[in-house]
Amino acid sequence: MLIRSKDPSAPRASEITPENVYRSRRDFMRRAGGVALAGAGGLLFTGCSDAGEEQRITSAAAPAAGPEGAAGPGGATVSAGSIEERIQARTSGAYSTDEPLTPYRDVTTYNNFYEFGTGKGDPHRNARDFRTRPWSVEISGEVARPGTYTLEDILGPHAFEERIYRLRCVEAWSMVVPWIGFPLGDLLKRFEPTSRAKYVAFETLLDPERMPGQRSPFSTIDWPYVEGLRIDEAANPLAIIGVGLYNEVMPAQNGAPLRLVVPWKYGFKSIKSIVRIHLLEKQPPTTWNLTAPHEYGFYANVNPAVDHPRWSQKRERRLPGTLFSPNWMPTRPFNGYAEQVAGLYSGMDLRKNY
Repeated sequence: MLIRSKDPSAPRASEITPENVYRSRRDFMRRAGGVALAGAGGLLFTGCSDAGEEQRITSAAAPAAGPEGAAGPGGATVSAGSIEERIQARTSGAYSTDEPLTPYRDVTTYNNFYEFGTGKGDPHRNARDFRTRPWSVEISGEVARPGTYTLEDILGPHAFEERIYRLRCVEAWSMVVPWIGFPLGDLLKRFEPTSRAKYVAFETLLDPERMPGQRSPFSTIDWPYVEGLRIDEAANPLAIIGVGLYNEVMPAQNGAPLRLVVPWKYGFKSIKSIVRIHLLEKQPPTTWNLTAPHEYGFYANVNPAVDHPRWSQKRERRLPGTLFSPNWMPTRPFNGYAEQVAGLYSGMDLRKNY
């Protein structure tokens, strides 16, 4: 389904970095075929047997992706080519918007990633030398195929696609970002969640030597950063694992090499630099809910009717902007994705479950 919406308060064309080169390249890659788009459809998890023998795949130096036809975790076919090549060959996804894109410079220099500092420019400055190879992700909990998998194992079977999503921060600013990734639900299905898997918990890398914000004496966060979703939220086709943006590999300050993108929720739910995915029966703790439970709930769905205790959520400031032209616009329920996700919360009190 194509998601389109126009807003008269969107940034003027003169304020946006020209995208003609980017768009031309995007059209060329689409005409060239790229990587075949993975089939889209309802993502439902079925109950299966209890976890069997643990599978572990690790390496000291991350290998290149396996050859075409090689079997990856879950018996899936491993795609040929490096991650960089596959990002270049990504297809245009079914989800988009005709709102102006936020320029690459703003997307990559105005960030919340407290592991690298609390200032908006700190992640860009402090993550410059952050290395994401080798990288591994632990899959654990209520799955039949637990293990520690290399980045290439995680990405191997998945066709990358571009999803142009709105990003709404709980601080009331927003962006429009051309992410590159693949459905989170497709990843989880490979590890065969059991019938007891009701939630999915995520964990960010803990490495104070490389992430200066984690060793700051002024930090109020109990590291590592953790987040979570209900299993049906994780299975929704809008939820993706992001591996790139603007036709490039994901920059470190934006959550390289793997980040969650959940466009109907506030940005702090889209956890970055993921090293662990744990499926469990009970609702997991989440970092900002632990830090300030009266301000940040577990669900964190974008809701203009529920203000933050210290500011209104009725409108948002779309980047880029200036002091005299801040580009304010109304905030939409579920960030404009109500048609796709409102049914997940049928019967719930969204003021109580904020």
